[in-house]
Amino acid sequence: MKHFPKLLSSQIGFDVAQTMLEGFNRHYSHFRAAAVHAKTLFETADWLALQKLARDRIASYDDRVDECVRLLEDEYDAENIDDEVWQQIKLHYIGLLTHHLQPECAETFFNSVCCKILHRSYFNNDFIFVRPVISTEYLENEEPAAKPTYRAYYPGKDGLAATLERIVTNFQLDHPFEDLKRDVACIIDAIHENYGPFAEAFNFQVHVLSSLFFRNKAAYIIGRIINGEVLLPFAVPIRHAASGQLTLDTVLLKREQLQIIFSFSHSYFLVDMDVPSAYVDFLGTIMPGKPKAEIYTSVGLQKQGKNNFYRDLLRHLSHSSDHFIIAPGIKGLVMVVFTLPSFPYVFKIIKDAFPAPKDTTREKIQEKYQLVKRHDRLGRMADTLEYSSVALPLARLDEQLIRELEKEAPSMIEYEGDCLVIKHVYIERRMVPLNLFLQNGTEADIEHAIKEYGDAVKELMQANIFPGDMLYKNFGVTRHGRVVFYDYDEIEYLTDCNVRRVPQAQTEEDELSAEPWYAVAPNDIFPETYSTFLLGDPTVRRYFMRHHADFFDPALWQKHKEFLLKGELPDFFPYDQSARFCVRYPERFAQPQAAGAAGAAQHAPPGAPRSGGGPDAARAA
Repeated sequence: MKHFPKLLSSQIGFDVAQTMLEGFNRHYSHFRAAAVHAKTLFETADWLALQKLARDRIASYDDRVDECVRLLEDEYDAENIDDEVWQQIKLHYIGLLTHHLQPECAETFFNSVCCKILHRSYFNNDFIFVRPVISTEYLENEEPAAKPTYRAYYPGKDGLAATLERIVTNFQLDHPFEDLKRDVACIIDAIHENYGPFAEAFNFQVHVLSSLFFRNKAAYIIGRIINGEVLLPFAVPIRHAASGQLTLDTVLLKREQLQIIFSFSHSYFLVDMDVPSAYVDFLGTIMPGKPKAEIYTSVGLQKQGKNNFYRDLLRHLSHSSDHFIIAPGIKGLVMVVFTLPSFPYVFKIIKDAFPAPKDTTREKIQEKYQLVKRHDRLGRMADTLEYSSVALPLARLDEQLIRELEKEAPSMIEYEGDCLVIKHVYIERRMVPLNLFLQNGTEADIEHAIKEYGDAVKELMQANIFPGDMLYKNFGVTRHGRVVFYDYDEIEYLTDCNVRRVPQAQTEEDELSAEPWYAVAPNDIFPETYSTFLLGDPTVRRYFMRHHADFFDPALWQKHKEFLLKGELPDFFPYDQSARFCVRYPERFAQPQAAGAAGAAQHAPPGAPRSGGGPDAARAA
């Protein structure tokens, strides 16, 4: 490492800190620009471009980090800067963040750059931000022209209907509404149906986040109603109606519903935030108990979510004493999966070798996980946090787990003092494996889970995803009763698959053969054969055929594929469709509904499930 005179080292420390902060500011300006552009794409209904924008934004963070690392290496030979200068760099950086509006995200960017340059032994609080240094409490942009985090509205003067109309029009969407007064009346009726008529308290007010949340084909208004001691959360999805004009599709008034649209199985929102910590704090008030790490991730700041998650893990380890153990369920051929019972996540490590019939490589598996990270998950694929060089205390690892890691993934672990360092790991929300849920569930549980499983696979088809290995063990049941896919080593784009019917057997020997009597190319899929491993249990078979008899018909899969090849994107609703105003109050949509039915026939993919599987659907099942 290079040693510099004290004055020179101080100047270098400041210059490096300034360069790193400029790198973060470039990243965050790109992040905000993407959200601003999303509004234009939503207004013009350019769904393919909106999907690409969301995908590209995920990659942009790593691009900015790599750009900053190259600059530091070229300008300052960063790898050879000595320890004292690195400590000064951090101190100067802290000083530069004093009045910054995204200090927590800037600290995370600093960590990302340092981790690319420094050896793991330097990953401590002297060199990186193991703990946050700059407080974000009460942080707000105080510039006179700045947009506040949220706007407060007081319906007492003009009435709730006029207030709700003003809330919607204040977003200044450059596209007409089909019938805003009708939609607002539906919101008010839905509020009264859910909560009954309530007396307006002295402090009756509505708070609405100042930016729209864009994802898939919807823009969400997020807010809360405060009336006395009561806080009511709400989300209003704005969509393009069949007429081409905008409509308020529904109002989501239950915390469960909001938790689902902000869940780990959905893609990230595009939302323009001047002060992200203030948005996260607001969202925390309407989804109490939801970790900040998950909220940061859901609003597109996945690296900040990842950083917060790791801090949560370290904190949990210091306040618990149970052991990491092999996760319950059937062991996979590709991953070693373990968990900490007191912590609701699983840890997945790619094995060094894969037994037959698996024919893959570590690199291919990592590519599949990257594909899922950047793809529209439609609430049906679990998001993953990817880490390198994770040190876990050896005393907290079960002996059987250590032996399993040494046997199946020796290249992925190394011992360092009293820690086991895992070189590469994926971390996901823990769910009940679907096969165990089916084994232990009541008849009602089984019927609900099977309906959810079929809906999940059909929605994955809509997202252009063929799961590959569709065994029940590769799906999980969330605490909201939703079935989510989480095993990605065999996924493919549906449009890359050849959907085939099983050829007729020519001889009796063919029919009795344990092996296919017909040629099978790598990307061939045969939906008729899935019944063999999905319908073995009579109870499961009964409910599967009741809800998804078309599942094994190659025509269903082929129609989905053809729909996607035309460049169409289907409509998707992350809430029960019975909650939609056009379904809930059909008489009010009588005229548009006639056109809408024709539009739905043209734009809905064949065999698409009728429900997004929200909490209402779970209760109905």
